[in-house]
Amino acid sequence: MTNPVTYETQGAIAVLRINNPPVNALSQAVRQGLSDGMDRAEADRDVKAVLIVGEGRAFIAGADITEFGKLPMEPNLPDLCTRIESSPLLVAASMHGVTLGGGLEVALGTHYRIAQPTARLGLPEVHLGLLPGAGGTQRLPRLTGADKAIEIMISGRQIKAAEALELGLLDKVEEGDPQEVGLAFVNELLANGAPRRAVSELPAAAPIDWEAAHAGALKKGRGQINVGTIVRAVQAASELGFAEGMERERGLFMELLQSDQSKGMIHAFFNERAVSNLPELKGVAPRALNAIGVIGGGTMGAGIATAALLAKLDVVLIETGQEQADAARGRIEGNLQGALKRGKISQPQYDALTTKALTLATNYASLGEVDLVVEAVFEDMAVKKEVFAKLDAACKQGAILASNTSYLDVDEIAAATSRPEDVIGLHFFSPAHVMKLLEVVVADKTAADVVATGFELGKRLGKISVRSGVCDGFIGNRILAAYRTAADHMVLDGASPYQIDSALTGFGFAMGPFAVGDLAGLDIGWMTRKRKAADRHPDERVPTYADRLCEEGHFGRKTGAGYYLYEAGSRASVPNPRIPELIAAEQAELNITPRDFSDEEIVRRYMCAMVNEAAKVVEEGIARRPADVDMVLLFGYGFPRYGGGPLKWADLQGLAGVLADIEHYAQEDAWFWKPAPLLKSLVADGRSFDDLNRAGG
Repeated sequence: MTNPVTYETQGAIAVLRINNPPVNALSQAVRQGLSDGMDRAEADRDVKAVLIVGEGRAFIAGADITEFGKLPMEPNLPDLCTRIESSPLLVAASMHGVTLGGGLEVALGTHYRIAQPTARLGLPEVHLGLLPGAGGTQRLPRLTGADKAIEIMISGRQIKAAEALELGLLDKVEEGDPQEVGLAFVNELLANGAPRRAVSELPAAAPIDWEAAHAGALKKGRGQINVGTIVRAVQAASELGFAEGMERERGLFMELLQSDQSKGMIHAFFNERAVSNLPELKGVAPRALNAIGVIGGGTMGAGIATAALLAKLDVVLIETGQEQADAARGRIEGNLQGALKRGKISQPQYDALTTKALTLATNYASLGEVDLVVEAVFEDMAVKKEVFAKLDAACKQGAILASNTSYLDVDEIAAATSRPEDVIGLHFFSPAHVMKLLEVVVADKTAADVVATGFELGKRLGKISVRSGVCDGFIGNRILAAYRTAADHMVLDGASPYQIDSALTGFGFAMGPFAVGDLAGLDIGWMTRKRKAADRHPDERVPTYADRLCEEGHFGRKTGAGYYLYEAGSRASVPNPRIPELIAAEQAELNITPRDFSDEEIVRRYMCAMVNEAAKVVEEGIARRPADVDMVLLFGYGFPRYGGGPLKWADLQGLAGVLADIEHYAQEDAWFWKPAPLLKSLVADGRSFDDLNRAGG
């Protein structure tokens, strides 16, 4: 195997060049190569300095993820960073591309740092439920101060070179070949007699209000524990000597590494990349994708169009009339103006997107040259079929016809065309230009290259794309219906919607289910309940108080009243006093005596309902494997990332205990709480959902 760290001398400078494609991850071989290179340089009497550079597109992008979960191999990263820093030679790093995580910790172990103007630096360990564990929490605050170090680490953001220079992370920013500019920089340092400058020997950061910083981090983290631990590690850097601080950092790192939150976040990290790698698509080329059509310019259609425009696709959007088309243009331009303000696009790009790339039309004939069209119209089967019949007639052969339906049968929609093999479900989440999830719904007759194109579109749009089979609600909304039903049952039995929302945001959800209902529109659930009424099982408990609210014209945020009341122009909300009245009336009608629920019971019932339905979704093959369910709930439904998703949560809780609770709840409602056969078989065999992930489903 080629040595991942090469050694050469350029005059009095030893150059250690890292070449571990694709991003120079810090594998054991790279760590050993750097350590050996330092030994060799120090043994050479003619060498006065060491320059560390990276080959390819990055300096060092971080740890080698293939080593996660395995026994650590020496040299470990903290020791390597200390080894580099303690060298009697002058050591510098010349950075380009990204320098992240352990890569930045290696750079902080050098005495001087130079970078390309396009370089980006960061410590993103927070996203794995960890903290920088190779001296990052101890060295960074000595350069930036405590407040800035905490902000950088708990955000996990990437810092551009200009800001890094201003913060003191870099000594110089210069464009050119990283090795050439690095050599010139080190030669200049040697010529000027620059001393070794170990970051660990710099003064400790001045103290701040540590308790306020800790409380603020935890509040921002919404239950994520490692953000608070990062503050405590920086506090150690301020209050302890460097060696003691390193010991404290290591102890805190190991505590986090063993935590359920870190296990959940590492699970999320690996699987958000894995879900779009479908074995059946290996070698299947997607169809051409240059222009797309969108049917409907409401919030969803405008969001899909915006996402496509930002991905450099031409868009033809169809509305029913000129007034509606003008309104759709306004929504899209508003979305793009947001991207302009955030610096995602320039003014010339905005102008080109709105005047050249976007076409508004009122006739289907305008779709003749698009490669793919997504309908985003009213959630009604008759309306969908009518649209697809028109698309079948108007679109060129080979164009993909996609439905953004949230619940409806894609096979039935496909049957309304003469080319069901070209039909697929592409279920976006609102706002479509912001939300990361895309469910790619594969119908019975969908061609393989159509599926590949759906995933290619998701990649172009920057989405986490998950394959789903056809069923009512697909993966996400089917599971949502189950856990939302569990919440509705608890309301009838005595828990208030507001206690439930509070308990679940306390668990880590971005919003509670009733606030979410208001945001999405209560009429959606109302319409679904009416659609399913004819086939409803006689044992099913279906609360009707929400229907009464909808009958009164209250659909949530868009009407100003739902479970909460909303003042025009304000995002703040207060409980709607009409809700307790409607609940009490239904309880009286059903002879239900309300009881108290603890927050713990609310969370447990909610989660058990989610897990039970998710297990059925996996068993039926609607989701390819448990991790697919987890990614859907993480990226589309506000599940806290540190939980890893409902099925990872269940594994961490212990499947036997989850099943025992479901069987206990079934004693009061056997129809709703019928345990999933897959869950029972896993418990009986002593296996986990993660075992199914490793087996490929």
